[in-house]
Amino acid sequence: MTDLLSWRPPTAIAPRGTLLLLPGRGEHPLVYERFGRRLAADGYVVHALGTAPDDDAEAVLARAADAAGADPAVPVVLIGSDTGALQALHTAAAADPGLPVEGVVVAGSAPTGARTSGAAAPDPGQDTYPDPDTYPDPDTGPDTDTDTDTGPDTGWDAELAARTACPTHRARLTEDAAFVRGRLAAPVPAHLLTDVRPAAPALILHGEADPVTPPEQARALAARLPRATLGVLHDGLHDVLNDASHRSAAAVVVLWLERLRADPGLSPILTIEQGAAL
Repeated sequence: MTDLLSWRPPTAIAPRGTLLLLPGRGEHPLVYERFGRRLAADGYVVHALGTAPDDDAEAVLARAADAAGADPAVPVVLIGSDTGALQALHTAAAADPGLPVEGVVVAGSAPTGARTSGAAAPDPGQDTYPDPDTYPDPDTGPDTDTDTDTGPDTGWDAELAARTACPTHRARLTEDAAFVRGRLAAPVPAHLLTDVRPAAPALILHGEADPVTPPEQARALAARLPRATLGVLHDGLHDVLNDASHRSAAAVVVLWLERLRADPGLSPILTIEQGAAL
């Protein structure tokens, strides 16, 4: 699997900015093909990096700068999911004139509470969670078992139920040989558990029903950061960029990027004055 995948706007469209995407535990760049293509269609260059959760901010920054190139379309924004979201925060806080990061998107952050630091790391070849009962009932989702001789893979069903309610993405992950099952239960690296507060504007997206990271963590992060926008996806699970509401999540990212591009102070472009909220 490649360490870098890129999606660019159609030739007739001038790039409106650059997104550097950091995947989470068990993931790889191709997991974000749908998101990358959608943002590219709206004019943004998207580079999905093959970073690992253990990579520190210096290593991530070096890879991000290499992917962005010498003259990236601005604004340059780091966006991450799960541990990638924490890496995006830490990397944005490590100011570097070689890569002027102007914004950060925290999408379904990995947990940073005490319950994570003490968890036992699963065997990389193991498909089951240490405690599948902590995840939603897999029977409420589609049956992804393909081995009728051994019965359903409840560990994998539980992981899918925690990650996404999107049937298309569930099928894609199930058929993805490069995706590493069970890593969602692995401990978050210690260097990502420390609190950082980048000065750059931040968009925080989190699933209201995320069984991996409580929404309260996202709310607390938004309260701590100096320039944060918080979006909570109703009924959303952990992988907010690839959940059932992936179109809405991508649309919110585009709206936020357009505000950032027009004004680093994020002045509103449109206000709903009457009717239901979007």
